[in-house]
Amino acid sequence: MLLETQTDLISNVDIDHFFDAHSKYTYEEYAQKAIQYVSSFLNTNKFFSGESPSNLRSKVDLIKADANIKLSIDEALLEIKELYLDHTIAFHHPNYVAHLNCPVLLPALIGDFIASSVNTAVETWDQSTSATLIEQEMIRWITSKMGLPSSSDGVFTSGGTQSNFMALLMARDHYAFKHYGLNLKENGWSDVVGKFRFFCSEKSHFSIKKNAALMGMGYDAVIPIATDERMKMKPNALVQAIEKEKQLGNIPIAIIGTAGTTDFGSFDPLSTISKIAKEYDIWFHVDGAYGGCYVLTDTHKHLFNGIELADSITIDFHKTMFQPVCSSAFLTRDTKHFKYISYYADYLNPLEHRDEECPNLIEKSIQTTRRFDALKLWFTLKMTTEKTIGSFLEKVHWLALDLYHSIKDDDNFEIAHKPELSTLVFRYKANGVDEDTIHNTINLYIKNTLFKSGQASIASTKLNDKTYLKFTLLNPKSTINDLLSIIAMIKETGNNYKSSN
Repeated sequence: MLLETQTDLISNVDIDHFFDAHSKYTYEEYAQKAIQYVSSFLNTNKFFSGESPSNLRSKVDLIKADANIKLSIDEALLEIKELYLDHTIAFHHPNYVAHLNCPVLLPALIGDFIASSVNTAVETWDQSTSATLIEQEMIRWITSKMGLPSSSDGVFTSGGTQSNFMALLMARDHYAFKHYGLNLKENGWSDVVGKFRFFCSEKSHFSIKKNAALMGMGYDAVIPIATDERMKMKPNALVQAIEKEKQLGNIPIAIIGTAGTTDFGSFDPLSTISKIAKEYDIWFHVDGAYGGCYVLTDTHKHLFNGIELADSITIDFHKTMFQPVCSSAFLTRDTKHFKYISYYADYLNPLEHRDEECPNLIEKSIQTTRRFDALKLWFTLKMTTEKTIGSFLEKVHWLALDLYHSIKDDDNFEIAHKPELSTLVFRYKANGVDEDTIHNTINLYIKNTLFKSGQASIASTKLNDKTYLKFTLLNPKSTINDLLSIIAMIKETGNNYKSSN
């Protein structure tokens, strides 16, 4: 009797929404309707509605997830539109130039759509089969572009921060094992690790310090190195810093060079740094999260000299290869280095069942469940070609240079650098104002006012305690007129602030 009651309960549960052969027509219907809503989002006149945070929070009935009223697909999509699509940030809009958020390519969207629908988890061969081969091919492709040897390997990650974490972890554990015979993975912390030091540019990504802290080594384990007028690490300063730490009793274990800093797009002198790393017999990591994909261009290939000697590399395809997030990879020149993060679980990937013909990618990842993010990149290359991607990157680089030349002689602007990739850092200077603190206030006012109005999204950063504005150009469809229109908005907003104060 109990069994019959339970069966009756199960039969009354609405299971029509599961994705399977019985629901394929419903799947097509839902997808078509969703596409219509997303297509309407593309027609937005502004990058953002300008809705205030308080007004968005006031949409309590829409935000609540614990609804007891079942909605139809049309009703649910309407709520998504009213809460999300009407107020989300449009990265494809020409007036969005704030951060490293790229417009996405249609083949990438289709690849992502397929991967999400099928829901492959690239953990073990018996969960992913040929998806494993596609990810391995994408890793083979990008390691060959970087000039890494046949012993190299890699894995897709959630982004640059995770990839940099893996690099620092490998560098630490490899040095500890090679020089002290310590197996940190199995035995844990040793006092000598507290003396380990990483070296990176003072303009490097914050994730280097953050990851050192997460590894229990603290911010002080990261030694920032001075940069020159082009925002590149100074090799002489690097050597001096290494020698100083040695004199203090600390132990240099790794150098992190940057291929495209977040703010300035600057490339550290990778070839020189690689020689310094070799001389000191320490790990050489290249953070190419932003600039790494520029290896596909003709204009920037010379900047990659030396990267082929890296022990590890970070690269983000969702920054400069026009992929939906997430699409990133961590690369290492020797697949054996993955032993520092691998783990063999009896129920999932037991060591005794290890088979090179049926690899388990979980052995190379700090994640367990992981999306099939390689499919959209593979599909993009199939439909677009790497040469075309390279031309897109070259276009946004030339666009940044065009903007630089357009405003460098304008008295209302102070420019921090000449673009090396696709960013331009500058600040508005009001006529008759000499105090930096006032200019700091004005520039933040400009940024916040334009964002809140939905007119334009620009970023800000600091250089020598001065507040600067930043354009990050990732849209090949943008024009110089689009950018000059934002420049005109900046001038008008700055003049309005000065007039009212």
